[in-house]
Amino acid sequence: MSNTSWFNKDEFKKNIISNCKSLFRKNIDEADKQQLFQSVAYAVKEIIIDRWIATQKEYAKQDKKTVYYMSMEFLMGRALGNNMINLMAYDEMKEVLEELGMDINVIEDQEPDAALGNGGLGRLAACFLDSLATLEYPAYGCGIRYKYGMFKQEIKDGYQVEVPDNWLKDGNPFEIKRSEYPTVVKFGGYVRSYRDEKTGRDMFVQEDYRAVTAIPYDVPVVGYGVNTVNTLRIWDAEPVDTFNLSSFDKGDYQKAVEEENLAKNIVEVLYPNDNHYAGKELRLKQQYFFVSASVQRAIAQYKERHDDVRKLYEKVTFQLNDTHPTVAVAELMRILMDEEGLEWDEAWDVTTKTVAYTNHTIMAEALEKWPIELFSRLLPRIYQIVEEINRRFVEEIKAKYPGNQDKIRKMAIIYDGQVKMANLAICAGYSVNGVAKLHTEILEKQELKDFYEMMPEKFNNKTNGITQRRFLLHANPLLAAWITDKIGDGWITDLTQLKKLKVYVDDAKCQQELMQIKYKNKVRLAKYIKEHNGIDVDPNSIFDVQVKRLHEYKRQLLNILHVMYLYNEVKKNPDMDIKPRTFIFGAKAAAGYKIAKQTIKLINSVADVINNDASINGKIKVVFIENYRVSNGEIIFAAADVSEQISTASKEASGTGNMKFMLNGAMTLGTMDGANVEIVQEVGIENAVIFGLSSDEVIRYENEGGYDPMEIFNNDQNIREVLMELINGKYSPDDTERFRDIYNSLLNNQGGRRADTYFILKDFRSYADAQKIINERYSDEKAWAKSMMLNIASAGKFSSDRTIEEYVHDIWKLEKVHIPDVK
Repeated sequence: MSNTSWFNKDEFKKNIISNCKSLFRKNIDEADKQQLFQSVAYAVKEIIIDRWIATQKEYAKQDKKTVYYMSMEFLMGRALGNNMINLMAYDEMKEVLEELGMDINVIEDQEPDAALGNGGLGRLAACFLDSLATLEYPAYGCGIRYKYGMFKQEIKDGYQVEVPDNWLKDGNPFEIKRSEYPTVVKFGGYVRSYRDEKTGRDMFVQEDYRAVTAIPYDVPVVGYGVNTVNTLRIWDAEPVDTFNLSSFDKGDYQKAVEEENLAKNIVEVLYPNDNHYAGKELRLKQQYFFVSASVQRAIAQYKERHDDVRKLYEKVTFQLNDTHPTVAVAELMRILMDEEGLEWDEAWDVTTKTVAYTNHTIMAEALEKWPIELFSRLLPRIYQIVEEINRRFVEEIKAKYPGNQDKIRKMAIIYDGQVKMANLAICAGYSVNGVAKLHTEILEKQELKDFYEMMPEKFNNKTNGITQRRFLLHANPLLAAWITDKIGDGWITDLTQLKKLKVYVDDAKCQQELMQIKYKNKVRLAKYIKEHNGIDVDPNSIFDVQVKRLHEYKRQLLNILHVMYLYNEVKKNPDMDIKPRTFIFGAKAAAGYKIAKQTIKLINSVADVINNDASINGKIKVVFIENYRVSNGEIIFAAADVSEQISTASKEASGTGNMKFMLNGAMTLGTMDGANVEIVQEVGIENAVIFGLSSDEVIRYENEGGYDPMEIFNNDQNIREVLMELINGKYSPDDTERFRDIYNSLLNNQGGRRADTYFILKDFRSYADAQKIINERYSDEKAWAKSMMLNIASAGKFSSDRTIEEYVHDIWKLEKVHIPDVK
């Protein structure tokens, strides 16, 4: 573990002052908050740079295997505070800022969250990069430098409004543009083949294509307490010819700016809506763009030190984070054959030892499929290669299962007019992993059963994790200091040490201290809510929190329907014994996801009614936190009493929010889904509240074609009352039809979709009973504090450090590279 004897306060201070002058022509006392942030960030970067250079030199010298973690998303969060913590100089740097008259919290708040992801997938990738650097493994994160990311969410009149998230408007002080590594990526055109007279081989050349130049921007990923600084490499697109003057002179203005527009569009936004053809095409372009650039660069780097590309897999592994980067399989084949001269079998041998795949979803609609017409037109050479991979794979299936057309239908990569990316990833990958024990079991027994039967040796589980450096040390300094005071600071790099807290669980003083820390964090969140929502919430109330991407299977709808039900109960029984409850939501809905956006409107409409009803004496408050992201997430996790993890069992692959809440002492209220199963195993069922159908029951119902929600509607008066409120104007007096789609989705089969697809009404009573248990438990402060401490003490398994060590040991076979101290 490093110490801070290397840190020179005077030099750091001098750098901040000098940055302010050279960047903004201002003295410290004249600069605005953003300028001060930039000045501080560049001073921190100055310290990081020497370690970054040393890391790359040591990697080149030792020449160990490197993992390239390929992901469409990296939800990094703010970098400044995290870098200060991982340099182990947070307090010292904070002191310097105070001497200069700056408040570290104000400075950190000037940094926009890097808009490079939208949810759990991207945040997981960010946690993995933190762990890889801290554990001293050679790694690159490879993605796209989105100009606007997903979108910034504003709530206007209760509706979600998407506005561009211009996170780069003031520049990113931590990134470095690497113009020396331009890489050309080609789209469209056609493939010409010819026979090479010398070798007698058929050669393939893409012609009449359109191209963009991919330019990498490198962002440092600082390991905690070590000298390792790994790299997040995000690709920007520039036109090959910036401006075609001859076309312009001839009056063809369109062609003159065509290449510029192609480049601009590719990196404009994260995951464009693919509910229309143009969106689908752009999304596939994005995927191929960053994959092609990353694979080309990785091979070029390998060739700087090695002659034989047939041994690429000894030094390089590509991990595909979900199906989005799966074109890497065919792109690697293309480069090995068309550019490096390998025969098919040689190239396939290298590819199948180099590429590994993580599956992140059980939802069939999220396993990407592309129309052949689109795929073959946009990526003609890649399509040819995929076609040949498919032809050979189908032959294998036929040999193993003669005459079984059903197997081909389920497993073929190209079938029924579509290219199936998950099938390609499984066929070519040397490892296929799920991300929680239950998820992997469902993949093996249900969704990917045919593949598992044919190639069981590829399948394995790697339960997700989170980095405690960000989600406890940085997000919850009060709790972090308390833990360190009790058990030392070893937990920062070995989270299993939290179990040492178990000796304190019955200690009344410790229980009180913990409740006091939680209260202070709730005061901090209440202040944030007052500033951003204008709502007063009581820090003595139960903070019941559901923050995550908005999707029907995550069942924010179940939560708000229960709030409506509870409100009815309080109205009917004004003396009802209920602990005051603050229900906190935070979620973005995909721009084209109509019912998800309607759910946001419903939550806000319910909030308007309840928060303005003086007759209930503040027993219930409802808050929707706008633009949920990593930075406000950190404040929310630290303050939560109850962690809502209520997805339909069998639908959530893992979840990582559940781990962040647990680490900060919240009680899980959830279904036995995803990693909730393992959380309950670690902490004990008595320290969580579990409800609802099991995954086996859900799957059985689905196989039987669902159930009849009208039975519940007809027989349960309370539920019927709540559902009628969706259409009787109670929450939409100006338009009784506003929530009709939600009402219909719960009760009526529509267009091939089952009523209540996600078993909201089926689980409603069980959920309402679980909420009563929360109310009872919270009334016993000592018991609640004990449960809180046991949740924290049992969270050790859920560190991304553990997950990464499992990837390294079982899949990647990396070796640590220790970076010596920088002189």
